Amino acid sequence: MTAAPSDCQRLQQLLLAGHPCLFIPTFEESDALTLISTAALDMRREVKLWSINGGVRDGLVAGNARVSDSEHPAAALYYLHQHHGASILVMLDLLGHLSDERVLRLTRDLIHECAERGGHLILVDHCTELPIAIKSAATTFELSTPDERDLERIVRETLRQQSERVRIQVNLDRRGLQTILRNLKGLSARQARQVILDTVCDDFHFDIGDVNNILAEKRKHLRGMGLLEYIESPVDLSEIGGLERLKSWLSRRADALTPEAEAFGITPPRGVLMLGVQGAGKSISAKAVATAWQRPLLRMDPGALFDKYIGESERRLREALRQAELMAPIVLWIDEIEKAFASAASHSTDGGLSKRMFGTLLTWMQEHTAPVFVIATANDIEALPPELLRKGRFDEIFWVDLPGLSARAAIFNIHLKKRKRDPALFDLGALAECAAGYSGAEIEQSIIAALHDAWAEQSQLNTDRIIAALRNSPPLSVTMAERIAALRAWAHGRCVRADDPA
Repeated sequence: MTAAPSDCQRLQQLLLAGHPCLFIPTFEESDALTLISTAALDMRREVKLWSINGGVRDGLVAGNARVSDSEHPAAALYYLHQHHGASILVMLDLLGHLSDERVLRLTRDLIHECAERGGHLILVDHCTELPIAIKSAATTFELSTPDERDLERIVRETLRQQSERVRIQVNLDRRGLQTILRNLKGLSARQARQVILDTVCDDFHFDIGDVNNILAEKRKHLRGMGLLEYIESPVDLSEIGGLERLKSWLSRRADALTPEAEAFGITPPRGVLMLGVQGAGKSISAKAVATAWQRPLLRMDPGALFDKYIGESERRLREALRQAELMAPIVLWIDEIEKAFASAASHSTDGGLSKRMFGTLLTWMQEHTAPVFVIATANDIEALPPELLRKGRFDEIFWVDLPGLSARAAIFNIHLKKRKRDPALFDLGALAECAAGYSGAEIEQSIIAALHDAWAEQSQLNTDRIIAALRNSPPLSVTMAERIAALRAWAHGRCVRADDPA
């Protein structure tokens, strides 16, 4: 298989092809400038660099005098148009000035001059949206994040350099190193280096236990982006009650995510659709996937994507999907997917917005190459567009029903342990029998309610108190019995059960 071209090769191809304007949206400005300098030196091209505080200066030779009175963007653009239309011209953070009609006009004139004389205007900016007048002439160039080979080099170099200052104890086998490298993917070289330093400076050790620290740092990076939410997941599948068939499905595919499996001819799993009773455990199912495969779990709320401004909703969806690819390898949880795309299944009154967004999502699900495993959860089956249920969209469609007897006992066991109670002191069999028809969330609430009662009466939590709490709060399966029966009838023969039958 032919290796993908490097960023430098891709940039040189665009320059050789005569693209007059390139746009590099990035926060990693130094990486972009290093890339441009490397490409220009290889091609023996002159580079002029502009910033508002440095004016126009040589982009390859440090310390050269800047052009006088060139700090204002209009003055810089006029100078470059007159003297350097055949060069590689790099302008930093120009987009914020393009609201000035004069600056916009001069920028368009400079792009035209570059096209006429074989030059190139490269805009490097932290903003992501170009004005229409510039966007039509510009080619967007996305910087790649380091691959596993680059990340391994960064990890080794960072540890070696830090060890020269203070001794770092490294205890990591090859499998552990690959796990850490997978979780560093999506970070820039600078970010990955800083994550490693933050991790080892805590205890001067570097081992597999540092994966959680790395994920925490990725979470900080994600929080700044704002469209996806990091979800804490259990560290072990034993903390999740029931879902035995789903767990088996996950364990059989855990090794399918490796390069060796791909070489064997296996396509990495891309996603599952979780349908089921409200509160039955679809969210814990999403956490089970993240836990089983040691991947961070990111939640996208489709309802938060919609905006009153035309075009903004589609942009938010594209940005959320781009962020997911940036943070890969991850598990992407699209919660209650029918809320956002229900109108795509009918004649909606939103001007076709739902259909357009749904089409964008389906196209991305079909074509994305980043290691993003999608879990979509839904409560209202009838609201889902038929296209979403078609085979091939997801690897499997799971039905998450109310927990059976053994699953209920396991859930009681887990939640009693979480609240520092010894499950051996409780009659788990009687509790599981009494909780027939209750969801995992309702079982947890019964323990919480019983704890409040015990605390109010200054006594201990016991089996009888929990049974009393269960009997005082009828489950959803009773209050919505007809609806749940209809859901089960629909799922029969159409879905794979996430747990063994009750």
